[in-house]
Amino acid sequence: MALVINDRVKETSTTTGTGAIALGGIVAGEGFITFATGIGNSNTTYYAIHNQGTAEWEVGLGTLDGTSANLARTTVLDNSDGNTSAITLGVGTKDVFCTLPADKAVYLDSSGDPVGAASAGFALAMAVAL
Repeated sequence: MALVINDRVKETSTTTGTGAIALGGIVAGEGFITFATGIGNSNTTYYAIHNQGTAEWEVGLGTLDGTSANLARTTVLDNSDGNTSAITLGVGTKDVFCTLPADKAVYLDSSGDPVGAASAGFALAMAVAL
């Protein structure tokens, strides 16, 4: 199993509760791809869930099961309840999509200095690797 991050991966779901998300497919005509296509069976990815029309959301690391039908909520990083537990999803259609959580990103600020997970240590490691 590998960590895979990809663009334009988005499906809907009507899952309720705190368990795995049953993926319901893409919305036709919007140009998105499925988790199976963009992430691949048994791989992990960072995800976001948003219950349409509500303030209910969650961001975490998920694992796509071997059938591509479900996304397990492996590690919750943040949610609308302000904690790291799986939120109890209410009734409604959810958008489930790939994301790159801000606290997992390493980037350069406007001065070109590294910011994020490893900061200067990351920049040094990359310079040595090159």
